[in-house]
Amino acid sequence: MPPLPTPDPAALRHSTETAARIAGEIDSAGGWIPFSRFMELALYAPGLGYYSAGLGKFGETGDFVTAPEISALFGRTLARQAAQVLAETGGDILEVGAGSGRLAFDLLAGLARSGQPLPRYFILEVSADLRRRQQQLLLPYAPRVQWLDTLPDSFTGLILGNEVLDAMPVEITAWRGDGIYQRGVALDDGEFRWSERELAAGELFDQATRLEMPTDSFSEIGLAARGFIAALAAMLEKGAILMLDYGFGQSEYYHPQRRTGTLMCHYRHHAHDDPFYLPGLQDITAHVDFTAIAEAGIEHGLNLLGYTSQAHFLLNCGITDLLAETPPEQASTYLPLAAQVQKLLSPAEMGELFKAIALGKGMDVPLIGFARGDKSRML
Repeated sequence: MPPLPTPDPAALRHSTETAARIAGEIDSAGGWIPFSRFMELALYAPGLGYYSAGLGKFGETGDFVTAPEISALFGRTLARQAAQVLAETGGDILEVGAGSGRLAFDLLAGLARSGQPLPRYFILEVSADLRRRQQQLLLPYAPRVQWLDTLPDSFTGLILGNEVLDAMPVEITAWRGDGIYQRGVALDDGEFRWSERELAAGELFDQATRLEMPTDSFSEIGLAARGFIAALAAMLEKGAILMLDYGFGQSEYYHPQRRTGTLMCHYRHHAHDDPFYLPGLQDITAHVDFTAIAEAGIEHGLNLLGYTSQAHFLLNCGITDLLAETPPEQASTYLPLAAQVQKLLSPAEMGELFKAIALGKGMDVPLIGFARGDKSRML
């Protein structure tokens, strides 16, 4: 692993506390926990996990940059897709995992610019720290925005998630010559280490046996993401679920050449593959298996409304039209916006790796975001 920035003493103490919390659970569990549980604690342990503690995460001073942080045009473009769903359903918007709140702010600004009445905007946020930041940013829209602690019993409208699925805990399965194993975490002289246990039955075993992987390979299986989509399907009365994230269809995700999976960590804009490094201070993610997301939705009564690249989705929703509202002659304003759009659309940046998928119920009109560039055949 290449050298990474050294945390300050306070951050290092925080990581030590987080590691101790995880180690205590490993001891209590008899010396081993599934990797999914390690990832859940490292990211979401109350007051300690990466997303639960008051640490800077987004933007140039954080650990990574998301599309809403890159450009306000991202949220304003999504507002066009939101407007179509709202017109069809007469419902509201529910954003899951709203990050800094920037997407909500720009999406609401985009809807306000269209002149239509603003819907109610619900945010489900598990991080108390992020919720406080969102509330501060969204003060101009305070009457319309409400925060939730749990999913509602029923919902009509648009459910939105940007880079939510990749942060859900994943199981890691290893295919060995003598069987299929679940990768977990144990302790060795106080240090975290990988440890495997053979699988013989259960949901994880069933999913793993469906996949054709070469011997001595390992990869992620997102049972939590499947369950999340099932929960959204159960509460959606009418409307669409729109998820944007990085990932692949199943045949590409589990391609024999990708034999060590997609698990990735982000710390101060450095990417590496060691999830045991500085727990509580770094993000841990895995690419999204969009085939599994589609299957989970369909199995629970949803229709696949579209699947395409982020570039096609944003182009279909008119991001270049929004860019054109700024005259090129105003170079000091136009050129930064054009560079931002290029980053969102370029295949070398976010345009192709990031995908958009929509699942819905009771939607009788094609969604504008998927008018061209359909990739459903790749699921």
